[in-house]
Amino acid sequence: MANGKLRVGIIGTGGIANGKHMPSLSKLAQVEMVAFCDIVEERAQKAAKQYGAEGAKVYTDYRELLADKTIDVVHVCTPNDSHAEISIAAMESGKHVMCEKPMAKTAADARRMVATAKATGKKLTIGYNNRYRPDSLHLKQICESGQLGEVYYAKALAIRRRAVPTWGVFLDEEKQGGGPLIDIGTHALDLTLWMMDNYKPVSVTGSVFHKLGQKENAANAWGPWDPKKFTVEDSAFGFIKMENGATIVLESSWALNTLQVGEARTVLCGTEGGADMEDGLRINGEQYSRLFDTKVKTDTGGVAFYDGKKESDADLEARLWVEAVLNDTEPFVKAEQALVVTEILEALYESGRTGKTVYLNQ
Repeated sequence: MANGKLRVGIIGTGGIANGKHMPSLSKLAQVEMVAFCDIVEERAQKAAKQYGAEGAKVYTDYRELLADKTIDVVHVCTPNDSHAEISIAAMESGKHVMCEKPMAKTAADARRMVATAKATGKKLTIGYNNRYRPDSLHLKQICESGQLGEVYYAKALAIRRRAVPTWGVFLDEEKQGGGPLIDIGTHALDLTLWMMDNYKPVSVTGSVFHKLGQKENAANAWGPWDPKKFTVEDSAFGFIKMENGATIVLESSWALNTLQVGEARTVLCGTEGGADMEDGLRINGEQYSRLFDTKVKTDTGGVAFYDGKKESDADLEARLWVEAVLNDTEPFVKAEQALVVTEILEALYESGRTGKTVYLNQ
């Protein structure tokens, strides 16, 4: 730290860095972004000009950025296949790491990241920003209060009808490790496991489909995709059993002929009640021998911060992460939790390839 401020380096200055990380960090008085790295130098220069502290450095090789011993924290915002390599090198160079989701392309890489965090004593968190939504935070409180009882059945939902990201490396299996399952299904699964506070999967059965990605001139929110470059799945579905018998159904798609759409949602069914995010946050149960269901207003219209601005999900994520580093407390998203998400996703892909159930933690 210098001048009482946390010195942050950004590795990967593309879409997610510009859409979330850098704007949110720039609002925090206790942070200064001092280094920016991207394989496209112009992108890093643009980021430095817009968000950098005076004298901010620009790099095209992340190793050069990590060599700067004055940097306290690194945000890894690169394609999935480099998450582990960069995060591990950053922690070994003495820096705390916020890595964008998913944690890693493979479970083995994710395990190496957790091991490095433990060995170095550096903090590691993963960018599961949907936990910070008002409805998610409220539902977590309901779960922790015991209002739903034991949650034994849940759905993790991330369904798009036609919204295939056609930019960057999203369609490249080698770079990303997969399509909608690892991109948006990962958010829904993280949210569901977190609500259940259940991180002990024993088996995963999955189906992975390449059905619509080969269509020419397809209708799509971001314009037609190139079928030759569409090497990832267009939808994937899984059936996950936990050690205590609880069951999770995971549904994900970028392209699916359905009208039932929605992202980063969970449905929870417990012994005392249930909850879902189908139409806002809804709670259901039984009281005085009668069934009830209630729609919860999670945006209370409460008092905004003194500067007249409300804190967004992304801003809350950044602030809580920075506070965890400054106060030496545990990150809101624990690396061990994110590892379980990656293990389940990898097992689902394997099950889809082999047609067999994959057993975990045996």
